Amino acid sequence: MPCCSHLTWSTNEFKEWAHQGQGALPMQSALPRTYLILVGYLTDGRQEVKEKLVDGCLYVKDNTGIIPCELLYFQLEWLDSLLLFPGWSYIPQTDQSATGYVEILVDPVPVNLPKEVPDSIPVTYPVSAKLLLTSRIPCKKRSNLTVAGELARLGPLLCVHHKTFFFLFLKCFTSAVWVPVLVQKPNQLAWHHILQLGCSYTITGLSISSLKKSGHRMFVTGVSSCLLPYCAEQVREQPLDSALQGESTESSSLETAEPLSDSSELGVEEERPRSTKESKIISYVGTVTKILNVQAGLFLLDNKVCLCLSYQQLLNSARGLRPGACVELIDVHLLQKPLVSFPFIVLGACLSSTVVLKSFSRLSTPYQPPASSGNLYLQLLFRYNLGMPLYLWLVSLLEMFEERFSCFFGRHRPLLRSTHQNTGAAEKFVVPLLQAVVPDREEARDIYNEILAKVHQCPLQKYMTLNPPCQAPSLSTVCHVAEQKSWEGFRPSQLLSSLEAQHMGTQELNRRLTWSYYTVSPGSFQPRLILLGVLRVSSRSNSLQLQDKNSTLPCVIARKDGSPFTHTALLGSLLQVENYQLIVERFLQTDFPSWEHLENLEHVREKKNSVYVQFYFEDVQVLHAAGGQIQKCLRSQNSSSLRKDDSSLTSELEAPEAKMLKLEDPKPDTHRDENCQGGQSSTRRTSCVSRLFLVTQKEGLMLRNYQLPGEKVGEGRELQRSFQATVLWLGRPQLWSHPRETGNLPELEESGCNGEESVTRQEALLLFMRKSLRWFPFLHLDGLYRFIVPCCSDLDVFDKLCFPPVPAKLLSRSSCPLCLPVQDTWHLQHEAWISCLTERQLAAMSVQRGMDQRISTIPEILSSSFTGSLVSFSGEIMERTLCASTKNEKPSVTVSLQKQKGSLLASGHSVKLSVSVASDSPVVVDVYIAATYLQHLWGLLPGAKILFQNLERKISRFHNVYCTYIASSCVSIISLPASHLPFPSRPAGEASSPPLVFLSSLQPHLQNLPQSRILCHLSCVLTLSLQWVCSLCSSIFKEGRCTRHNPPCPSHTGVRQASAWVLVEDGTGEALVVCRNQHVAAMLGLSLLEWEALQNSVQSRGRVSIDHGEATGTGCVEEPEDLIACYLRSLCRSPLICRPILLDFSLNRKPSKILQPAPPQLRNFWCGEVEFVSQVGPRLNLLCLNVEEVEQDALSYLNSERIRRTSSHCQVEATA
Repeated sequence: MPCCSHLTWSTNEFKEWAHQGQGALPMQSALPRTYLILVGYLTDGRQEVKEKLVDGCLYVKDNTGIIPCELLYFQLEWLDSLLLFPGWSYIPQTDQSATGYVEILVDPVPVNLPKEVPDSIPVTYPVSAKLLLTSRIPCKKRSNLTVAGELARLGPLLCVHHKTFFFLFLKCFTSAVWVPVLVQKPNQLAWHHILQLGCSYTITGLSISSLKKSGHRMFVTGVSSCLLPYCAEQVREQPLDSALQGESTESSSLETAEPLSDSSELGVEEERPRSTKESKIISYVGTVTKILNVQAGLFLLDNKVCLCLSYQQLLNSARGLRPGACVELIDVHLLQKPLVSFPFIVLGACLSSTVVLKSFSRLSTPYQPPASSGNLYLQLLFRYNLGMPLYLWLVSLLEMFEERFSCFFGRHRPLLRSTHQNTGAAEKFVVPLLQAVVPDREEARDIYNEILAKVHQCPLQKYMTLNPPCQAPSLSTVCHVAEQKSWEGFRPSQLLSSLEAQHMGTQELNRRLTWSYYTVSPGSFQPRLILLGVLRVSSRSNSLQLQDKNSTLPCVIARKDGSPFTHTALLGSLLQVENYQLIVERFLQTDFPSWEHLENLEHVREKKNSVYVQFYFEDVQVLHAAGGQIQKCLRSQNSSSLRKDDSSLTSELEAPEAKMLKLEDPKPDTHRDENCQGGQSSTRRTSCVSRLFLVTQKEGLMLRNYQLPGEKVGEGRELQRSFQATVLWLGRPQLWSHPRETGNLPELEESGCNGEESVTRQEALLLFMRKSLRWFPFLHLDGLYRFIVPCCSDLDVFDKLCFPPVPAKLLSRSSCPLCLPVQDTWHLQHEAWISCLTERQLAAMSVQRGMDQRISTIPEILSSSFTGSLVSFSGEIMERTLCASTKNEKPSVTVSLQKQKGSLLASGHSVKLSVSVASDSPVVVDVYIAATYLQHLWGLLPGAKILFQNLERKISRFHNVYCTYIASSCVSIISLPASHLPFPSRPAGEASSPPLVFLSSLQPHLQNLPQSRILCHLSCVLTLSLQWVCSLCSSIFKEGRCTRHNPPCPSHTGVRQASAWVLVEDGTGEALVVCRNQHVAAMLGLSLLEWEALQNSVQSRGRVSIDHGEATGTGCVEEPEDLIACYLRSLCRSPLICRPILLDFSLNRKPSKILQPAPPQLRNFWCGEVEFVSQVGPRLNLLCLNVEEVEQDALSYLNSERIRRTSSHCQVEATA
């Protein structure tokens, strides 16, 4: 533990000393006092380590050991002398297994007598010495030059190519002339502790040398050089002529004078023409109040200034720089706001700066040394020659990275530690970002030119404020920002078309506003946002999610080739995603009376939301693969088409000893060691049992009442969340050794060669419960998977765990597959898809037997000949609509148990998904999902392609086919919506250009009638109804109030509604078309102003209706004396109404019970004076979707197109 000893102090003196130390940091405690005497030799460590490793640090040693020490004042005669230390502090490291160091608080007392100083030393002063360096005479080397002067500048200790050195500069006593001196001998590195700025020194045994590349000349110490305090009485000046004379040898270049390379390079920030600022060089004295990041060399002074020492090599491991210590900074660079997000002013120490420790800390603050090797901060700083703004941004990224994910993988070592052989996760993350923002630099930084040049140049000299080009915030911040963006500028009117909203009642209007979504792309964030997270499976919803230290984010992962996501090896891996879609599902509780009040946000009672992200597997970069698991994500097989884009991820997901399993002799060995999971670094052989199977059916997650063998029967037993899958075993169980890459499926090859089944029972029912539920997102229909049982060599392990699902007396075992509960410790890995197997492998599988579930097409499901009750199909969601649940739908017990607190949708709601084969296909089937199932069904968005499994197919009373989601159903996202998909999406089935058809061609396809377009003639308007209805009860609304009296309706808001039945024909047949609301105005040919005036006239009457022609008995009551009714009757009988129109329509799936189509009959047609008799088919009931007027030119073109298509159709039939 930390402690201090002051032998000569009294208790009061010590308390006063400790109290003064707590002034700057009152929350810190002072060092505890101990009463110990420290005696030892002061050494520079040359006797204990090799000479090349001497770094200038000082140590105290005795016959029991050696410990590093720091001194504020040092005399050379103390070196290698026996000393008594009356005042000292011991500071341990934060890592208790490592040795701390000693801070010497009081000058030690030498036990030996000091050495005598020689008298009358001939010296050369800097003015004369400067002439020797600048002389045109070739550089000569003289071993006995002695230079005396005042210490003007002291450079930091540097280590280049395993050689340690430093520069000092001696100034003339009477002028500003200075000369550089290089100290590089191991026995002289301790001088760095002695030298003090402003003091005078004498250095003997100097020679002159020059650098190879720059040509800078300097004095260099030799082996016999000595450092002496300058004393005018003990020296005499040596004349310049005498200094130039004497023996000389050829000039030699400095051994260490080589440019830095690799990780030792220090970077110069490239000058930028605009907004580039010049840093100021200042001196500063302050107290260390906080260590911001010791690995990055960042310290906080006086709670307001950041000191950056990363541009100097801290060879003493930052000893002494603890909170509470006082430092003096000389010639440091002042940088104001180098990074937008950095809160402090920065003082940067370059190679010309001097950092002096003025006093040690008196507080019991810990000491954490920077990493001596593998320091990613300094490696990247030097490798990419970063300036201060980019370096601070790099530090913020790495700090964020460590803080969020070190809890998953351990601190520092796996994430921030990198080697040439193994790149760490943090380096994989930041290096591409640095490469994108750091311009190429041709020349490496010349540290000697920076130290010796007359004009100062260093990386800190010029800078400009950096706005970070990207960010990687925590997942909780991502969710918070996405939520903010989704509600910024939100207006309920954005969710509905004004043409539709003005005709909606209160209940429908507020229900349509209840659920909406908002998409946030990476480009929506400034700066660009990168997602980082560990892939996990939620224990609550059993869906995929990204996780960091404090939060989770549900995710939907798809593949660009359309196959489901199956890569189980990604579980527990750290992922980076840059291309994604953040989806914010918004939930509102509103009470808007009508569409006119949508701008009044007071009617929004509650706002909630949930956030999730969806992305493609191909856009994922694996920064850190999960360890300690049997992993196999990708493998080259015959199904190369499914894996052609995965090569970049293979090396990340496969550890050297955790890729595949080496097949062994499948003979059980009960005497062998079954400890087969010794870790990735283990070299011993392991044993695992695996079995291959094909998924033929998968059911959804639900609460089931399974009782496993050995469990007690109890009435109070709770239902367990689980799912089950029917599978076909393929081949026999296999015994595997430690992982090795293999490229085939031995089970299928074995079965194909033998020609017989290797087991008597091929089908099984897998039960997934508890921890095995994590495999739910990865298990998909028609996939070949392998169960791996680690630490096992028993080939009968699967058979021993099987049990019948019901008692044998109730059901024959031959008609029901055995149940196999999947164990928590088993591993699942995907092998291939059945569609990618060879014909030989398919023949060996005998897949036809036991296939309980098949994927149907949407046209097959809509066909009247389809007989199945449970269906599975895939399609693209065209429209998502929230609707009220049907009254006769009773939720099951399982559904009610699934309700959890915090459900965002009321249980009385259902969502209707209009699903089509493709975006340009008009064939649509509706899927209804109750709100209780929607809590964890992510990704149900327009434009997404979904695989639905085990839906219940139903037929309505109007003979319409639809599907409902039941307890055993499940969905899989196989394709994400395009990022440019507009919102709200177009109505279901609306193609970009509906096909032009004839009415006669629609008769055989009434069941699957898609949205189409006809060029037709409007024959007449049969019925027309304009009315104002109550927004609450749909009663007639007249003169500003509802007409319902029993019970009275409190509503004061009415809604306009209009409907009409019209008769159209296109020369091949006739159809009755129902039009509603704005389409009625288009049919009547009224402008917006005319239609608005007409509806306002109806407001005082409540309702106006007319009947015309054969449509009597439709329930429309005419008022002959009413002027509006007379106007509408005249308008409907006007020849102007009978005109050619272009009509978009779909089948009216809820036709009127009054207007039934007539049976086929003969009709007379006249063309001039010629009469034709033709049989006319029954009239179709159509729903108007859009009406367009047809100009003469367009009419001619469309008629020619119809004639051309008719001719080609007749030619095809004649050929057939």
